[in-house]
Amino acid sequence: MQEAGFKARLGWAMYDWAAQPFFTIIFTFIFGPYFVSQVVGDPVAGQALWGDTQTIAGLIMAFMAPVLGSLADATGPRKPWVIGFSTLCILACFGLWFAVPGADSATLAFVIACVVIGVIGVEFSIVFNNAMLPNLASGERIGRLSGFGWAMGYVGGLIALVIMLIVTGQLPGIPGPGFADPATPSRLAGPFSGLWFLVFLIPFLIWTPDTPKIVDSRVEAVKKALRELRRTIGTLPQRPNIFRFLIARMIYYDGLNAIFAFGGIYVAAQFGWGLLELGLFGIIALATGIPGSLMGGWLDDRIGSKATLFLSVGGLIVVVVGLLSVGDGHVFFFVPMDFPTPDDGLFASSAELVVVGLTALLGIVAGPAQAASRSMVTRLAPPDQMGQYFGLFSLSGKVTSFVAPFAIARVTEASESSRIGVSVILVFLVVGLAILTGVKEIRDPDI
Repeated sequence: MQEAGFKARLGWAMYDWAAQPFFTIIFTFIFGPYFVSQVVGDPVAGQALWGDTQTIAGLIMAFMAPVLGSLADATGPRKPWVIGFSTLCILACFGLWFAVPGADSATLAFVIACVVIGVIGVEFSIVFNNAMLPNLASGERIGRLSGFGWAMGYVGGLIALVIMLIVTGQLPGIPGPGFADPATPSRLAGPFSGLWFLVFLIPFLIWTPDTPKIVDSRVEAVKKALRELRRTIGTLPQRPNIFRFLIARMIYYDGLNAIFAFGGIYVAAQFGWGLLELGLFGIIALATGIPGSLMGGWLDDRIGSKATLFLSVGGLIVVVVGLLSVGDGHVFFFVPMDFPTPDDGLFASSAELVVVGLTALLGIVAGPAQAASRSMVTRLAPPDQMGQYFGLFSLSGKVTSFVAPFAIARVTEASESSRIGVSVILVFLVVGLAILTGVKEIRDPDI
């Protein structure tokens, strides 16, 4: 195939730039911890409810992604789907402004609905954006383009997070507008992320070419898509490599998502961190994620997607064990260390510095795990069924996506310990890595 031009590839990567703040600002570093600590107002109950919110989104998405991917294969163009679902996410982001501290039940239900709709919108738009990857790069450069996309996402998330902290007056020495309500900076997380998504989606829309239209009748396309999807699912057992990979990815990706969904919440509860500390925590992860993603893309093309995934998921396991080792006045489970005290300064305690180091490692290994997973599909899936398999790829990240949050929520409630609840993440990472050992990085024969 003829490789697309630089501007087309840059436009495709700008989608990651546009979408990343939804995950960075809303899920991990700003809105999620705010939802738990102030909107709900109880760390244990809030963590459980945050998990249940993701459970709802995961159940809704579980079987829609492959159907939509199949429909895109049958009709051709992917950009209209990206636009439609991105718009859904953007509107939901603006709705998060109404998340006030101590919200009543009606407001809380509305906020939860916005989070669920936002997740559905961004994740489904990702399905169609991913399916465009093989049309933009040749086989030997797919890993680098995928890694470049993730790096662009980290750059976008980093800049968006810094801008938000400046605008809301959270960075020391940089005067902000001085909001009367201390909850306003956290409430702005949603509208800010939605506006960012809207503005930076434009280069993707203008520069990146779409797949040509294949059929005129969408009704017939739907019928064909569903027939092809049934056939694809039925032949998965005869395609053992991609089948095993999708199962492995389904499990370790649940763990990866849970790290970002609950990591900031857990650390904030351990140290009593506010918006500034969480924001800087995020900046560190994103800053190290940029070279991590680029290095992961290079490794992907040099040593293969599977080997890159082994290094990345293994690194995630180290990070989670390290984070869980921090608590009760100790790090690494047994080493006594000073924890933060009121007015002791930014990251002044030794325990916080340990977590900062683990955060840097998280950024380095998370990007390659995501980028190599995406490029692995292009190496294993039949070229003419890329949309279907990216739909199944999304399904493998969604069909059980409710399991990790649900398990964390239930274990947190039963143990009355956020630390024990978050430890569930390790199970998903270890099991997923074990299954990945049986995957061969070769395309199965066509059926």
